[in-house]
Amino acid sequence: MLTARRTSMWRGRYEIASDGRVVAVWDPSWWRAGGDFDIDGRHFQVRANGWGTRYRMLDQTGQEVAVVERAGRKHWSVLAGGRTYEFRRASFFGGRQELLVGGMPAGHLRRTSAWTGEIEADLPGLPLPLQVFVVGAQIAIWQAQQAAAGA
Repeated sequence: MLTARRTSMWRGRYEIASDGRVVAVWDPSWWRAGGDFDIDGRHFQVRANGWGTRYRMLDQTGQEVAVVERAGRKHWSVLAGGRTYEFRRASFFGGRQELLVGGMPAGHLRRTSAWTGEIEADLPGLPLPLQVFVVGAQIAIWQAQQAAAGA
């Protein structure tokens, strides 16, 4: 189980912990949707397309590791390592995203507090860097939605 906790109200930085141990820090990009994180000594960048519907995870050499397709939609997916992981938003107004296996919920990602922005993710079967990518992309999506609502 991953948990993400905002480290500052003024900056969208999050500490991401696995079973209580901090494994990464999501550092949002100032100029575009996405962010960066380091995990197990490896650096990753997450960048969105202009519409914010596709997020790419790049390793330190610039190679694409994973892609989120249809970000922000009811049904979306992550492609990585020749596999496709399917997700769906559980309800229109809720922040809960479900990981689907064979069309059935097998895991989830949700905001545990709208006020503090804390997040929990139970994403069995996904490697840890991919779990952090999914959480980071979702943070970027939620932050973009909040910015649009406040404008």
